[in-house]
Amino acid sequence: MSRKNIKQHEKRKLKPIFLMAIILLSITLLVNSIGKLNNITVNSLSQENSEIDELKNIRSKNAILVDNNNGEIIAEKNSNTRCYPASLTKIMTTIVAIDELNDLDVKIPIRSSMFESLRKSGASMTGFLPDEKVKAKDVLYGIMLPSGAESSIAVAEYISGSEDNFIKLMNEKAKELGMKNTHFTNVTGLHDNNHYTTVFDLSLLLDYALEDEIFRTIFTTEKYSTSPTNLNSAGITFSSSTFEKMDAENFVRGKVMGGKTGYTEEAGNCLASLLKNNGNEYILITTGAKKTDKEPSSNIVDAFNIYNTYFTN
Repeated sequence: MSRKNIKQHEKRKLKPIFLMAIILLSITLLVNSIGKLNNITVNSLSQENSEIDELKNIRSKNAILVDNNNGEIIAEKNSNTRCYPASLTKIMTTIVAIDELNDLDVKIPIRSSMFESLRKSGASMTGFLPDEKVKAKDVLYGIMLPSGAESSIAVAEYISGSEDNFIKLMNEKAKELGMKNTHFTNVTGLHDNNHYTTVFDLSLLLDYALEDEIFRTIFTTEKYSTSPTNLNSAGITFSSSTFEKMDAENFVRGKVMGGKTGYTEEAGNCLASLLKNNGNEYILITTGAKKTDKEPSSNIVDAFNIYNTYFTN
């Protein structure tokens, strides 16, 4: 074989090796690039997560502060840990009732037989009388402002025939809203081990509810007077338990637009509130604050401490 033919043969042998080397080099570079891209993605996600502050030095076991304009979580503490909602349950009771009622002037009977068991359980009451017939609108205010258990049960029975049937609607709504760690067993928030939620889930619920004009009006009302009824020609006037407690505290950071308090021994002090600051709205949910004789409104104290930390005048 001539030298020329030998060189041509050698070139033909080297060509596949050269191509294989190029392919291997390309694969190596691609893998390295993907690795760098993955690192960038992971680092970005970690950085985003690190931007969510952890709420410290508060009495509440669970808390979440959310920018209601864009859904951004500003700060949190155990926001996905299961907790008991106490009367924050009534946010769901009220918004489901609003969704189901066609006429807010319809008269809802307050069944007399429910009163004994509610009193024994220590449930908070609106002040309606046994066998009183009350406008649906007044019943809704009675659920949210004085946190009336008899109002909650009355509207549930009127809409669904029984509390159990209405609870099914509540759990369906929870699923619809993406409340993945929530389960309701009653409409009042009285303690049950299988009646639970998270403050993250409750923030989803309140965000949804506040989009409804009727709910927002009720949630942000300080005082309300009912219409005359078959048993009370003058009606009754009640105040928001949230505003009553907040008036006792010193707060200058924006304006608290509305709220809903809750308490059971197992749930601790709970609060769902709406703050307006510099034109923006913020949702704060807290649960599990220990209640003491010296500090009965630990949930309100926590709320103001958080607001004062994150907002200016």
